Amino acid sequence: MTTHSTLRQAKILVVDDEISNIRLLELTLHEAGYTNVFGISDPRETVSLFEGIKPDLLLLDLNMPHLDGIAVIRGLKEQLAISAVPILVLTADATSAAKYQALEEGATDFLTKPFDAREVLLRIGNMLRARFYNVLLEQTVQERTKDLELAQLETVQRLAIAAEYRDDQTGMHANRVGIVSGLIAQTMGFTPSEVEVMVQAAALHDVGKIGISDVILRKPGKLTTEEFEVMKEHTKIGARILSGSTSPVLKLAEGIALSHHERWDGTGYWGLKGEEIPLSGRIVSVADVFDAMTHQRPYKEAFPCVVALEEIRSQSGKQFDPRAVEAFLSLSHEHLVNFPTELPGRIQHMPKGQTFFPFS
Repeated sequence: MTTHSTLRQAKILVVDDEISNIRLLELTLHEAGYTNVFGISDPRETVSLFEGIKPDLLLLDLNMPHLDGIAVIRGLKEQLAISAVPILVLTADATSAAKYQALEEGATDFLTKPFDAREVLLRIGNMLRARFYNVLLEQTVQERTKDLELAQLETVQRLAIAAEYRDDQTGMHANRVGIVSGLIAQTMGFTPSEVEVMVQAAALHDVGKIGISDVILRKPGKLTTEEFEVMKEHTKIGARILSGSTSPVLKLAEGIALSHHERWDGTGYWGLKGEEIPLSGRIVSVADVFDAMTHQRPYKEAFPCVVALEEIRSQSGKQFDPRAVEAFLSLSHEHLVNFPTELPGRIQHMPKGQTFFPFS
């Protein structure tokens, strides 16, 4: 709730070519307890001052030399985000045409010169209360939206874990793929925030396996052609589960789920080739194969890490994006073998020069 003291601390910018009008408004506002009132008589300085002080309310004269009030509003809209800041237009022109034009450009209300002090304070108080209520409402909506996104993400993560336990007794494959994908992304120049989103999204790559029968998912031998076609559907199922969200993690995860079994040469699940495959999917493809090769599955034993690395190197430009392979092979032994299985809040930067298997 907006308190009296909060209201009086609002930043108010007055733009009027008549210095006497500025002084009158400053005096009226100061006597009413407003402590942050700024005034300028040259409208050409409005944009720079507005950007500097970020006012909560703009009092703007309509008829001024050099730039009139309409031109000032247009300039502010072109250069700054001012839609949330109320504009109280000051004018001696009470005609409907002037008011309509100002309203069309974004003015909120009018004060007709000469001013009545009580009316000035009532209008300013009402506009500031509306301004602060809108800010509070926006913050509340953002917080609630964030809570909903987190709840949605947690639900999908738990679904992914449920799917993972059916194919991996430890349930850690998804987390390991997320971490390695994040490390590859970091090496490829992703920003820290992008890396964090990648870690979380990549861990959901196989969520669609929740829709695949255990008979196929845990079959110890080679899949038949018909069984393989069913298995391929887990990418589409996963994408459908993850679709429709506003969460950056789930939006990225949708593309990863659908594309992580594509191949650079176009012979993957759905025939995408090269740059047609989302970069996130290309990165996760490398991490997924490495982890699958180096950990036991119902249908195979684990390969030594060196063997897995050699296989990935040999598939650069065939199964895998060469850039993703190069970034992966630059990772250190510590990051490929001894990383934690819990998803980290933030991946630390790797020490330079600590490559695990420096292929030429």
